[in-house]
Amino acid sequence: MQNFGCRATQADGAALETLLAAKGLDAVGDRSSADLVVLNTCTVTSAADDDVRQTIRRVHRENPTARILVTGCYAQRAPEELVSMPGVQWVVGNSHKTQIANLVTLETEATPYHGNIHVGDIFAQTDFLSAPVEDAAGDRTRPNLKIQDGCNNRCSFCIIPFVRGRSRSAPPEQVVQQVRSLARRYREVVLSGINLGRWGREPGSAMRLADLIRRLLGETDIQRLRLSSVEPMDFSGDLLALMAASPRIAKHVHAPLQSGSDRILRLMHRKYRPRHYAARIQNARALMPDAAIGADVMVGFPGETEEDFETSRRFIEELPFTYLHVFTYSERPGTPAAERPGAVPIPVRKERNRILRELAAAKNLEFRRRMIGRTLSAVTLHEPRTALSENYLKIELAACREPNAILEVRIGGLTPQGLRESGE
Repeated sequence: MQNFGCRATQADGAALETLLAAKGLDAVGDRSSADLVVLNTCTVTSAADDDVRQTIRRVHRENPTARILVTGCYAQRAPEELVSMPGVQWVVGNSHKTQIANLVTLETEATPYHGNIHVGDIFAQTDFLSAPVEDAAGDRTRPNLKIQDGCNNRCSFCIIPFVRGRSRSAPPEQVVQQVRSLARRYREVVLSGINLGRWGREPGSAMRLADLIRRLLGETDIQRLRLSSVEPMDFSGDLLALMAASPRIAKHVHAPLQSGSDRILRLMHRKYRPRHYAARIQNARALMPDAAIGADVMVGFPGETEEDFETSRRFIEELPFTYLHVFTYSERPGTPAAERPGAVPIPVRKERNRILRELAAAKNLEFRRRMIGRTLSAVTLHEPRTALSENYLKIELAACREPNAILEVRIGGLTPQGLRESGE
């Protein structure tokens, strides 16, 4: 199996591996010897689509007898496009993802035919499409547990609501049970979702994400919970205060920004203004002085002028970010933004991306320098002599340690991208 894209997709992949294993299908290390290859796809950009198509061609070239099953967001969006490719046996959308294990088992026994499409109306889905996550899959030490799926927002650049459907939440009892089970084997669990902060927001639900986290802290033995991306307005005072108060929650805030220009945010149909965003970030920094604070930022949105970009750059510069994920806008057919006039020339998009990446690197370096001489709590990774601090910094350890343990690490210096443990 190969997963493409976001944490939610990675979590889906881990769940699928569990379901396939329960049907007696064993994972192989080399896909050239596999009978079945599952590609769990992303479609957030045209580049993501290209990556999937190239992978399909490569798999079929390396292993012509393998049956290829394509699932995930690209499968939901354009099944006919994928089913026409050589070697593709099934295309299964997000609407039918949890049926994959039964599907491949039954159709294998019945001699399946090429080009089976299983895609339904994703907006008709009201259930939480998931399966128990038993292990950390590719990450090996930090399992991603998807507790929310779908999105009710309609950002003008984004195709995701149309391939993931409406926001829906995993039942709290299911989340508690899964974290309880994972806590027996892992020190850190990452809670993820397409729009994680919307967990529990269905009509009739009185619980919110902070309430769920309190239950997880009270009813499981998990040593550390980490939140993946949460929309800025869902970082409520209650949630931030809980994160600051509990030593069992990683001090890590990731809040998508997209742009620091009010005009561009409005064109993007984002539901906050720069002043709202800044207030959340400043509150997070006041409550957690050493927290990682990151954001997704987009450059080159249609109509983004030099003035808009400079406004956004200054806004970013003034906030206490410790890292950025900088994306260059890519036209996504089917979204309102793709029809907008004022396309920014590709070289200008690339230059703006470079400027923000350099700004992010400078902010990250400043943050890492502050950590020298400090002692940080970190979880050891499967990668030898490597740990990840609760504030999202890679640490090069002075000696080999067993993976999947939480340590107190004294920081002695910097590496090109992270920190180095003191050898004392």
